[in-house]
Amino acid sequence: MTNGYGLPEDKLWASIYLDDDEAFELWHTHVGLPAERIVRFGEADNFWSMGDTGPCGPCSEIIIDRGEEFGCGRPDCKVGCECDRYLEIWNLVFMQFNRDASGQMTPLPKPSIDTGMGLERIVSIVQNVPTNFDTDLLLPLIQKTEELAEERFGESREGDVAMKVIADHSRAAAFLIGDGILPSNEGRGYVLRRILRRAIRYGRNLGLKKPFLDQTARVVFEIMKPAYPELAEAAPFITNMIRNEEIRFSETLDTGLKHLNEALADLEARGQTVVPGRVIFKLYDTYGFPADIVRDVVRDQNLTLDMDGFDAAMADQRLQSRSVATFATLSEAYKNLSAQGVKPQFVGYDTLACESEVLLLVEDGRAMATAGAGQTIELVAAVTPFYGESGGQVGDTGTISAPGLEMAVADTVKDPTGLIIHKGRIIRGTVSQGQRVTLTVDKAQREATALNHTATHILHAVLRRVLGEHVKQAGSLVAPDRLRFDFTHFSQVDAATLERIETGVNRKIRDNLPTRMEEMAAEDAFKTGAMALFEEKYGDRVRVISLIDFSKELCGGTHTAMTGNIGLFKIVAESSIASGVRRIEALTGEAALAYVQQHERLLQEAARCLKEKPEALVQRIEKNLAELKALEKEVDHLKAKVAAESAETAAAAVRSVDGLQVWVQKVAVDSPAALRDLADRFKAKLKSGIVVLGSTSGSKVLLIAGVTSDLVARYHAGRIIKQVAAVVGGSGGGRPDLAQAGGTQPENLDKALEMAYEIVEKQSG
Repeated sequence: MTNGYGLPEDKLWASIYLDDDEAFELWHTHVGLPAERIVRFGEADNFWSMGDTGPCGPCSEIIIDRGEEFGCGRPDCKVGCECDRYLEIWNLVFMQFNRDASGQMTPLPKPSIDTGMGLERIVSIVQNVPTNFDTDLLLPLIQKTEELAEERFGESREGDVAMKVIADHSRAAAFLIGDGILPSNEGRGYVLRRILRRAIRYGRNLGLKKPFLDQTARVVFEIMKPAYPELAEAAPFITNMIRNEEIRFSETLDTGLKHLNEALADLEARGQTVVPGRVIFKLYDTYGFPADIVRDVVRDQNLTLDMDGFDAAMADQRLQSRSVATFATLSEAYKNLSAQGVKPQFVGYDTLACESEVLLLVEDGRAMATAGAGQTIELVAAVTPFYGESGGQVGDTGTISAPGLEMAVADTVKDPTGLIIHKGRIIRGTVSQGQRVTLTVDKAQREATALNHTATHILHAVLRRVLGEHVKQAGSLVAPDRLRFDFTHFSQVDAATLERIETGVNRKIRDNLPTRMEEMAAEDAFKTGAMALFEEKYGDRVRVISLIDFSKELCGGTHTAMTGNIGLFKIVAESSIASGVRRIEALTGEAALAYVQQHERLLQEAARCLKEKPEALVQRIEKNLAELKALEKEVDHLKAKVAAESAETAAAAVRSVDGLQVWVQKVAVDSPAALRDLADRFKAKLKSGIVVLGSTSGSKVLLIAGVTSDLVARYHAGRIIKQVAAVVGGSGGGRPDLAQAGGTQPENLDKALEMAYEIVEKQSG
């Protein structure tokens, strides 16, 4: 405090727990702090605990006197006052007791000191500014918001709060997205979504109705560039993600706020002070409002939120849409095994077969001593070469055998406690707990999976080089027959870029790079620059998979020894799976070759059918399509001509209604365009009058009404056709001079057309 930051020693105080004489002695005798600047407080201020029970102990705080200008002005202002004059800057918790349920405290066998301070608070003191928001860490964000809102910080309490929220939340969102978190409705993604939407709502308080958070985020990149250059490198992705989320929420924000304000007005009119949970839930479910926003809106209105009702509504929704996870619950059989500290040894990196002891047999969640032929069971062995599904890689298949026993393993999974569970069916014989068995992995399936896993690492590295450093893995599937790789990116990858990516992956395959696998301490692995997945949890020891200096990732999966073994890499699909997340599906090796050969056969067959060379197929198809379009147009013209000629010769097609010519006719056309053409012809032939035509096309009815220009002031084609369409179970409308409609009851078309005369007559009346 004094030697490092140069804080004045005579302004520093220490607080200690009431009876902590040892802390007093240390501060007074060893440090030399005057007794009058050491103050004692009770349990509420200077005793820390994790909860009602558990580790706890007295604490001591270092406090700085910032001077009267930061104080409240009261004559009794002193250390402990709620104003900002005496500010805590450092805390030391002496973790020395364990408190049980009765409240009794016993000394911990290994006491420790939990100590630390806040970066922004010490910066505010060193820079001598009133708050964290006045430091150079946050003030530029406030200034950018001032510029966007055309409002000065300090002019109003509401405006200041809004600017502080926007500054803080812009920074949080930029870092979260930079670390690979994307807006969603669950987990970390929902925390990010709440942060963004809360900032957007506060932006409305400043009159910011157009997207603005992407602009404040750019300020974050500049402030943090010296320490976090990766933020600036990922700027296009981060700002696009923020902008897209803001645009999406803005579409419902104003409507949601209107609904909330109406609900609040209703509560006030009825003299109620609790916002019902159903209202909060509707705002969340319909308009995407996190409960935080509702809480912010009602904070100054002496209203409370019925969060129990909201939680109940949320629980009901989850119950309706719940899908059963693989390990939603662990059976007692596995819990008991895990409680004994059992964790199977995985030897599958080095061998595909080994002998081991059966530790557990499970059927329908119940442990069993023995299982026989025909039963589908789960088996845990002490040692196994089978890889349990994790990290996107599917579980191994194979066999478990012994004299007289054969079990076909269809899948292998790893439960949350680390147990490797073999799932399969006993083909012959019996298996018992404690029996020695031989576990053998399907070699072909494992090798094919390894090829695909190494290919995903190459693909990841190539994507970052081609699309940018913002690309991060967002999920994967590594199976023997295919691979799927999800990654963060803000737009569709066009065909030309996909070709560059595919070419880049195949180039690294042909380079035949060796796959280096190392196990090391997690801390050392991070220092090497190895990429880690944000959502993965890593232990103290990790495996690092390197392809020379091209790719380096933390990965527990299985890989091929040389990239050349992959043979061929072929992208078969690219799509969007969520906002800001793209998916590439691909094949390798034999599967990729089979895919290419299949498409080659299709190309050759198409060329044979058209009697053309494959390289000229595109031009030939374009030519054929142009000719087909011309022929279809000619056919439509001829159909219309035939229909017009037959209609014109029909008897009694035109009737006089109150001296007005009304032409109602059932015609033989099958498209709205042809019907419009006929209506125009008939209107021209009448010169003055109304035309109503009907036709059928399969199970649908096509209708049109036309009014000549001299009559549109008295008759409306849209209103006429709407009433006609109702008879055939349809609806429609349009301009006064021309309107079309449809229907679903062709059997009523004659009736509808006959009624057209009556409808026109009523309009004339």
